[in-house]
Amino acid sequence: MDPKELADVRRNYSKSELSESGVSADPFEQFSTWMENTLSSGILEPNAMVLSTADAECRPSSRVVLLKGFDQSGFVFFTNYESRKGRELAANPHAAILFFWPELERQINIGGTVDRVSREGSETYFRSRPFDSRIGAWASKQSSKIESRTELEKRFASLKNSYSDGEVPLPPFWGGFRLSPDRFEFWQGRSSRLHDRICYKLRGGRWEISRLSP
Repeated sequence: MDPKELADVRRNYSKSELSESGVSADPFEQFSTWMENTLSSGILEPNAMVLSTADAECRPSSRVVLLKGFDQSGFVFFTNYESRKGRELAANPHAAILFFWPELERQINIGGTVDRVSREGSETYFRSRPFDSRIGAWASKQSSKIESRTELEKRFASLKNSYSDGEVPLPPFWGGFRLSPDRFEFWQGRSSRLHDRICYKLRGGRWEISRLSP
């Protein structure tokens, strides 16, 4: 592939604008408004977000996970606690999540600290998952090496047979995390790359709003 082809990929943004006077004083309310817009737009997987973590040596890693709930206490997602992200969050609880909705020319970057959801909260969500997803949580030793796809499928089939009555318990190594934010950045694409960036920072228990240069 000619590198010039990538260099020439660009688009001009012109769908909307974002101003300090037009956003909510509460970043959670602003997030809710944008999420509602996204849900009603028909975008595929509107709750997909990039989760970035770092290990004890500050080496970063990122992956896409799904937002499963949010309120004033933070943003919740679920995973295997023994996965790479789970181990990194145990060693370094600082993380960031990023939503990118190109169809709306918007992105939201949120940073903060992460804690585990209560066991009761994890159990409630786990019971709501489809049967095969609950089996998959047991079958996958997430982020560990496996010899083959066949090995994984055999383990899945065996567990599915073991829990054929549909009663699949919550694995002790699986559950939720909640990111409690201290920073939000709302990005709206604009023409000529003069994008709007509105930042919220938590200082002394209050959210301060500022505009960032694009």
